[in-house]
Amino acid sequence: MHYYTLGKIPKKRHVQFRDDSGNLYQEELFSTEGFSDIYSLIYHIHPPTKMIQVGEPYSVAPKIVQDHQLNPRRLRGMKIKPEDDFMDSRKPVMVNSDIKIVLAAPRYGTKDYFYKNADADEIIFIHKGNGTLKSVYGQLPFSYGDYIVIPRGTVYQIKFDDTDNRLLILESTSAVKTPRRYRGDMGQLLEHSPFCERDIRKPQDLKAIDEKGEFKIFVKRQDMVYPFVYEYHPFDAVGWDGYCYPYIFSIHDFEPITGRIHQPPPVHQTFEGNNYVICSFVPRLYDYHPDSIPAPYHHSNIDTDEVLYYVAGDFMSRNDVEKAMLTLHPMGMPHGPHPGAIERSIGKKETNELAVMVDTFKPLDLTEWAFEIADDDYFKSWL
Repeated sequence: MHYYTLGKIPKKRHVQFRDDSGNLYQEELFSTEGFSDIYSLIYHIHPPTKMIQVGEPYSVAPKIVQDHQLNPRRLRGMKIKPEDDFMDSRKPVMVNSDIKIVLAAPRYGTKDYFYKNADADEIIFIHKGNGTLKSVYGQLPFSYGDYIVIPRGTVYQIKFDDTDNRLLILESTSAVKTPRRYRGDMGQLLEHSPFCERDIRKPQDLKAIDEKGEFKIFVKRQDMVYPFVYEYHPFDAVGWDGYCYPYIFSIHDFEPITGRIHQPPPVHQTFEGNNYVICSFVPRLYDYHPDSIPAPYHHSNIDTDEVLYYVAGDFMSRNDVEKAMLTLHPMGMPHGPHPGAIERSIGKKETNELAVMVDTFKPLDLTEWAFEIADDDYFKSWL
């Protein structure tokens, strides 16, 4: 990210900053990698440390199924049933030590509490729904196709306008970043990047809430949720500045890179972290070489697990595609277009597909939730 500021801040860091009555605002450094990477400075009305109650932690660790198979998998995401609460609705389906892939269908978001993921940065992809993400940094209105990127440790609430919502949530144990090859030495997105800073939506409408009471914050750490109660509303900042804050990038603002012949998936890369990449497949023109084959070629992904989440549109390489479907093609095994897809694609001028791809460089484990919505015979779909 790049520098941003909202609200009132003092001229210098770490100096006296008082309200009209002479009371000191409480400065908080929100930093990454200790003091060695990006950070923000937040100015609270009250200290963010006034804890008045600690509850008993409980486990939310995904239940992994060790089936020791290299079968390709297809999960029917729409089979995840809606639940009222945001936290209860989160169902991890594929996990490793770098990333968790989670499906969720919450009706109401966070009702009377706040949530903080101290384990991981989060990317919440909005497949269906509208609403607002609220945090100490301000408000982020979201809608269909938005990636909401939330740095770990951010206390937030998520509210939906209606009850019919579908989310793909990616929890990253490393920092979520834009692709390194698209950034200059100063961090600016370069001219050949498929998106730029103008496409990134930052928090707005900062309103300091000066309210005393009992405010529940659920903190996730090492797959345990710790309930805390604080004396003051956590969104009491009068201002902040820095590089570390939640933001939104819409998949609809991704500008596809095309060519005379078929372009490989790295041209669709949108985010990256330790041992994984995230790509956005969006509507685009097909290759324009006279003998081009628009369908992707067969691929042996020797050292990556490939996950594709289908959002909308037509997919020329796949048969029997539906919204919110997830496919997993494990490392070491070839995959490719379904029968008839290659010939069917020849002569086509464009695609209207919309999908999110996650490639991981460590194997993914499937959970009990995954097997509840899996098709047992997907591996036969190439016959």
